[in-house]
Amino acid sequence: MRWSAARRRRRPWCGTARGRFLVGGAICTLGEALRQFFLIWYDKTLAGTLTSIALIFLSAIFTLPGWYQKLAAKAGAGTLVPITGFANSVVSPAIEFKAEGWVTGVGARIFGIAGPVIAFGTLASFVWGVLYWLLGKVG
Repeated sequence: MRWSAARRRRRPWCGTARGRFLVGGAICTLGEALRQFFLIWYDKTLAGTLTSIALIFLSAIFTLPGWYQKLAAKAGAGTLVPITGFANSVVSPAIEFKAEGWVTGVGARIFGIAGPVIAFGTLASFVWGVLYWLLGKVG
């Protein structure tokens, strides 16, 4: 028993399920703090929109120097909070392929990861919209 315990690889604190939960919770807590800050001056709808914009902006800013990737390498799924993970998946290819030019590099590859999410999300919303409309006609 001692041998296996001594050989076990130590994980960083955020490499455990608890750590991933805390990282994701910290990102969500930041989002809620931003929302509460925006609610001081704006109504609920605009505050929610500004919170989304701020989280996307912060995610992009933290992706530029590679900090978001370092955090994601350690925290894994904890950084996949939808809006920040999506922003990271758009900004990362843009940075990576910038050397190939604005059109053939950034323009062609910016939605390489996020493109299928957008396409299938749009298709799913269309299908559900048609079903909702048909059920409204029947019922």
